[in-house]
Amino acid sequence: MEERKLKAVIETAILKEREAHEFYLDLYNLVDDMIAKDALCFLADEEKKHEDFLQKYLQGSYGADALRGDEVIDYGIAQFLEMPDIGQGMAAKDVYLVAAHRELNSYNFYKNLADIHPNGEVKDLLLAMANQELKHKEKVEYLYSNTAFPQTDGG
Repeated sequence: MEERKLKAVIETAILKEREAHEFYLDLYNLVDDMIAKDALCFLADEEKKHEDFLQKYLQGSYGADALRGDEVIDYGIAQFLEMPDIGQGMAAKDVYLVAAHRELNSYNFYKNLADIHPNGEVKDLLLAMANQELKHKEKVEYLYSNTAFPQTDGG
């Protein structure tokens, strides 16, 4: 029974990662800013790597401890700023804020799923995936803050 539950959780996670990959590629087509496009390509690639990891995990190639749990800084920007509307020609800062909201939702998905599982391999895997999504959020919030509030010549 536990094996079936694990498979269902992983298959759901694979679908979420595939959706995230497609979301970033779709967003890429709405953006003119080349730096923002590069960031979206990076995020799409990361989501594809997550999908590939989960596929291999499902096939028994990896254990739950295969993902590193580096410490992440949560700037909290997405929690306090509303997500801007998605549209053609979005400003780079808005692209990063949309991405931060997407990563926050992904983090919450994995974290909430982990919270309902008992300690063990499934919970460890879900927490590791949540941490990966939080890392992405950290990156795009950093890009947001540097784009929305650029440093002036004075310091």
